[in-house]
Parts: sequence; structure tokens; C-alpha cells
Amino acid sequence: MTMKTCAVLLAAGVCGAVPATAAVPAPLSYSCLRATAPIHIDGKLDDAAWRNAPWTEDFVDIEGDSQPRPKYRTRVKMLWDDHYLYIAAEMEEPDVKATLTQRDSVIFKDNDFEVFIKPLPDSDSYYEFEINALNTGWDLFLPKPYNQDGQPDNSWDIQGLKTAIAVQGTLNNSKDTDHGWSVEIAYPLSAFASRQAVPQPRDGTTWRINFSRVEWTAGKAKEDNWVWSPQGVIDMHVPERWGFLHFRTRPVW
Repeated sequence: MTMKTCAVLLAAGVCGAVPATAAVPAPLSYSCLRATAPIHIDGKLDDAAWRNAPWTEDFVDIEGDSQPRPKYRTRVKMLWDDHYLYIAAEMEEPDVKATLTQRDSVIFKDNDFEVFIKPLPDSDSYYEFEINALNTGWDLFLPKPYNQDGQPDNSWDIQGLKTAIAVQGTLNNSKDTDHGWSVEIAYPLSAFASRQAVPQPRDGTTWRINFSRVEWTAGKAKEDNWVWSPQGVIDMHVPERWGFLHFRTRPVW
């Protein structure tokens, strides 16, 4: 979420350039290994291939160490093959809930998980995908960031996308305590072709990527934004601050 709210606020002049005084943490990196076995997208993260994939660092507040650590753990792991980038997310959550069922709804109005991908690091453009615990998704293409007067293209769809959710507890039942929910995504490497030519990744290819979790807490005036690689500001739409995704065929020690 975060500066997608800018789509509304830009007109009012509230959102704009990133403050020059913002602290800028060094972007994190992740070595994404080739999958060694098939992955069945069911949200459960129990396929043998996932055992070889390391977890990312636990998510932190979007602004970084200047803010308290998130109250619930979030982490991600990734793999790839000739057809997909696979993303698995694990989120602690004592009350798993979601309401939105219409594709391309404003998913961050629910608690959600978000993926930001920039497969052409030297370009201005990037892609975003959001999903809630009902497996409802929202995909969009950004030709450039909002603070550069970019306008989201909601007509872009991730053709061939596979997603699944597994809830460790009961969905939309606040009378019990849940452990959390997990997300499994098979993101087609061909998905970008309708907007731009993206070369097939190979060993040594680097993309920019980041992940966000939006968490709404009853009684709070605004949501929490927890991310993998901290942005330093409350704005996911600053791609130069995203992490580095390195495609590897074998571990690099």
C-alpha cells in the first residue's frame, strides 16, 4: 500500500518527492536459487524444493530502525525456473481476516501481502501485485513512480499467475486465536511481455524487488507497513531503495 494512497493524494499535493532528509538504509540482497523439484501452488510451503530456499530477513517497519519492530513476524523465500519466479510468504497473525473478493479491488484496505518487481533495473517502470487472505489479487503496471507523475495501469494482468493461501487457523473468526497465514505465488516470467521486453533471467541476472505487508489494527488511526528491505520513508514507490534479487543456479557462499 503506502504511496498507492498517493494515487488519491497526488491531486491534493500531499504526495510528492521523497524528503531529502530521509535516512536511506542500504538495500538488502537475496540469492534466488533454481528450483530443484516441482512446486505445487497450494499455499502450504511444504514442497521439497522450498527446503533449499533460504528465508529473507524478518520484515521491519517501512522506515527502518527508527521505528519499533513489527509485532508479528513476516518473512519470504524465493525460487525460480525457466517459467516462473516462485514467492512464498509466511505471516504471523492472531486474527486472520479479509473481506475483498473482487479482482483488482484496492486490496490494501484489507491486511495484505504485496510484491514490487522491477525486472529492468535501469528503467523507470515496475510492477506491483497485492493479495489478501481470501486469495483476491490486484495487479498493476507503473511506467514510472508516483512522485515522478506516474499513473498506474490497472489494465495489466499477470497472465498465467498462480496463487494460493493457507490459513493456520480460521479465517474471519475473531473468537479464536490463529497462528497466521501463508502465501504461495508462481509469477510467470512471461508476464511482462505485454508492456515491455524482459530478457529471460539466467545465472547472475539481477532485478530489484521488495515486499510489503499492510496490517490494520483496530483502534489505530492508520495502518502499519512492514517490509523486507526498509525504504527509509513511508513510500514503497521508491524503487531505487528496493532490495536486489540475484538469480543463481547454485548457492554463492
